[in-house]
Amino acid sequence: MSDASGAGKARRWKVGITDHILPPADIEQQAFGDADFHFLGDWRADSSAADQWRQMDALLVWHWPVDRQTVGMLPNCRILVRYGVGYDLIDVRALVAAKIPFANTPDYGTEEVADAACAMILNIQRQVLAYDRAARTFTDGWQEHVFAGQQRTNAQTLGVIGVGRIGTAVVNRAKPFGFRILGYDPYQPSGHEKAVGYQRVHSLKALLAESDIVTVHCPLTSETRGMIDAAFLARMKPGAALVNTARGRILASFDCLHDALRTGHLACASLDVLPDEPPAKHPLLDAWRADESWLAGRLVINPHAAYYSSQGWFEMRYKAAETARMALVEGRLRNIITE
Repeated sequence: MSDASGAGKARRWKVGITDHILPPADIEQQAFGDADFHFLGDWRADSSAADQWRQMDALLVWHWPVDRQTVGMLPNCRILVRYGVGYDLIDVRALVAAKIPFANTPDYGTEEVADAACAMILNIQRQVLAYDRAARTFTDGWQEHVFAGQQRTNAQTLGVIGVGRIGTAVVNRAKPFGFRILGYDPYQPSGHEKAVGYQRVHSLKALLAESDIVTVHCPLTSETRGMIDAAFLARMKPGAALVNTARGRILASFDCLHDALRTGHLACASLDVLPDEPPAKHPLLDAWRADESWLAGRLVINPHAAYYSSQGWFEMRYKAAETARMALVEGRLRNIITE
């Protein structure tokens, strides 16, 4: 690729930002000095916005659904980069057909999400939130109010579904606490478990049957969409707990989660991600919001914030813009996804 035009004049690349990021593009500009950043409007509703989309050399997207129509608006685009890891809203096949390279940003926020998952795991294990809620109502005595059956951490099994970047970071954080750690990830090579330090299981069924706490760290794919369903929850040990900081639609629906929590088969669940965000009305969410006695302290929901820290926010934006610059200026591609 050439990075100059005219009589030796350095080219100013046009890079579009589709959504979520607000002006100015100061972080992106640090990574990509020789570019003009454009905050794009909705081309479907505004013809002038459509003209701007067609001029873009690169596109940075957050939650904009990149379908075939959107791809058709990018005749000059040489790289499309997703802020973040997941790409279930991206029609990768349409981009491949249009010969537009597509990249995500998989290596930001690893520490933040792993920390959030471990905070949820330790809260479940030591029942910190449950004790806080219970202590508010104590009228007689104090220290003797303990939850019967609580187990020492080194007597518990933590099951990690997906042992990639974040799953590995969770394993590394959990080991010093003494958990027995099982990992299920058919896409990791043989010996990965030895290098990282966990016990590999070769089926999801085996992991669910043995784990006291299950934490999910896999991408949303055709294989994992709706993976956490009634059958999944039924295979978990009675009284086990679930943590999901990965993708919301790995959970099939709130219905199966409601039933598993209501019967007590599932002791508790901690979720940073939901099937729909913000969530639609559902009896389980009504009970959570009302802090109903049967559910109190057993369902923890965060607003898809596990990724966030000031450093993680900077890193995500900087690396996405840096990936675009590498493609446009240097002709180098990284983190490319083709299917």
